[in-house]
Amino acid sequence: MAAANDRVSDAVTATTGASAAAKRRRVARAAALSLSLAALGGCSWFAPTPGASTGAFNGFDVSSTGTVVGRKVEQLRGDLGRLKGNVDAEQQQYDSLLAQTVQSSEAYHGVVAAIQARLQLGTTPGNPLLVQQWNQAQRELDSVTNNVTALGQLANSVGASSSSAAYLMQSTQAALGLSGGIDQDRVALNMIEDDTSRLLVRIDRLNTALSDQISRQTVYVSGERNNLTTLALAIKNGELYGESIATRTFTPSRVSPTPTYFDQAPARPAPSAGASSAIEDRRPLVVIRFDQPDVAYQQALYTAVSKVLEQRPQTGFDLIAVSPAGGTAAEVAMNQTKSKQNAQGVLRTLNDMGLPSDRISVAATTSGDASVPEVRIYIR
Repeated sequence: MAAANDRVSDAVTATTGASAAAKRRRVARAAALSLSLAALGGCSWFAPTPGASTGAFNGFDVSSTGTVVGRKVEQLRGDLGRLKGNVDAEQQQYDSLLAQTVQSSEAYHGVVAAIQARLQLGTTPGNPLLVQQWNQAQRELDSVTNNVTALGQLANSVGASSSSAAYLMQSTQAALGLSGGIDQDRVALNMIEDDTSRLLVRIDRLNTALSDQISRQTVYVSGERNNLTTLALAIKNGELYGESIATRTFTPSRVSPTPTYFDQAPARPAPSAGASSAIEDRRPLVVIRFDQPDVAYQQALYTAVSKVLEQRPQTGFDLIAVSPAGGTAAEVAMNQTKSKQNAQGVLRTLNDMGLPSDRISVAATTSGDASVPEVRIYIR
């Protein structure tokens, strides 16, 4: 019985030993297969030259081969990396400047709206609170102007990056024709060429966006400068006008305006045949009679001139200082001086409203039908 048990024990031991040995062999084969697969997945298509560096590029193994072309690949790869960093920084600067411009524009229009609302409700001439708000609006517009300048400088930088990218593309294409390389070098050069091509597209889009923004913001700032000038005149007189005459949208057509008088007197006939040739046979658009101090003519003048320009955008104006012809020599001379001073004031008002100086001619004359110094404005 004991002998039988010993034989069973030996058989079990032998079986157990055989099983353990088989298991060890299977584990060894699996480990070897795993190492083979890992080596196959991690290695490049071609074995690098001894002493060459290794690395990855865009998820692909483009280890330097150590060949003449391989060294060129390393140089081009470094140039591409630096150029990408520059373009990333330029894109971030563009986005930042655009956000600052939006913020300043919103603040500017908010302040201008507050000023116009106060003028609409009515306020005192030269209200210091409105002057303070006007100064704030000017600062916000100055900020937009500074951003436009910064966009111009950024455009120069992007232009330099575009030239660098074009040169990099040419260098990469030239390297493809070099001798002394292997297939792995060609693969790496093709990848650099593709990345450079995509970078060129990105730079071109950034350049286009910069050009559009610089043009758009330059026109915007120029128009708002004119509007601020007109708004300053409105604050000075405590009246609400509108946008600068220079920034209005015009639709050409013909008009036959009637003269506007500011002393509420009835309409007067056209100058007689004996009047100066400067006003002979012409019907004035506006007649301002300075028969009292501080004649409030600005609002009516703005309305009359704006109406003409809306219909005839290229219209010019003749501004005539008219003094009475009657009286003593001293009285005539004094009236002529007053008329010229009044005309200069009206000219400054028109300029402040946005009408360019080259659209206005100024002259002086005397008229027998003028009882007080006048300023007459004619459509040229």
